[in-house]
Amino acid sequence: MTAATYSHGHHASVVGAHAARTVANSAAYLSPLLEPGMRILDVGCGPGSITIDLARRVGERGLVVGIDASAEVVETARDAAAEARVANVEFHVGDAYAPTPGERWDVVHAHQVLQHLGEPVAALAAWRAVGDLVAARDVVYSATTIHPLLPELARWRDIMVALQAANGGDGDAGAKLKSWARAAGFASVETDVETWCFESPGGRAFWGGQWVERALHSAFADGTERHGLADAAERQAISDAWAAWRDDEDGWMAMLHGWILARG
Repeated sequence: MTAATYSHGHHASVVGAHAARTVANSAAYLSPLLEPGMRILDVGCGPGSITIDLARRVGERGLVVGIDASAEVVETARDAAAEARVANVEFHVGDAYAPTPGERWDVVHAHQVLQHLGEPVAALAAWRAVGDLVAARDVVYSATTIHPLLPELARWRDIMVALQAANGGDGDAGAKLKSWARAAGFASVETDVETWCFESPGGRAFWGGQWVERALHSAFADGTERHGLADAAERQAISDAWAAWRDDEDGWMAMLHGWILARG
């Protein structure tokens, strides 16, 4: 498989932001299809917040298993499940290209995963082999809308697309899910969009606040340095711009995400 580097990394600012994801804010398109007793595999589960939410929704007779390539974040997810007292969920280190061979799942779910994989069609084909339904959602970074669009924030948007490409992924994966699923052999592909919008004081504090840190200390900083996409001065300027946007009462931002429900 083509190697790819995870662009976000596991800095505390990243993991904390990912832990705020739920079915409601990140997989609403799948919610109407969830039923008690379902078996769900969550690929690239990260800190497990969506996984745990899925487990609650399928009830005690159901089972949800989250897999992630990072042993560190798997331990974080296990701790979160224990704290939440959700018993019908498991977390394991796993491979997106070879998930649970020999097992069968009602749903294989992946949130913001395919954008990081060097061979997304191969991954989808592997998920098709073990799942009756594949549900995936990914961002379209180039379609991100920000107001006020400070020059440094426009640059951040461009860098996110370039960094994903340099790391072997695709920052506009959400727009390509349908074509990738068709190439993977699915007979039926339903697709549409969902969005994140950050404009309230809390929303701006969440998004802008994390990027004040991420621009300087996460894998974004390491990756932009390694690939020559931004130097320390530009990363500081991006961090400062996110702080200004966070504190601006007129601040508004929307991120477009494509999703698929693929069968057959």
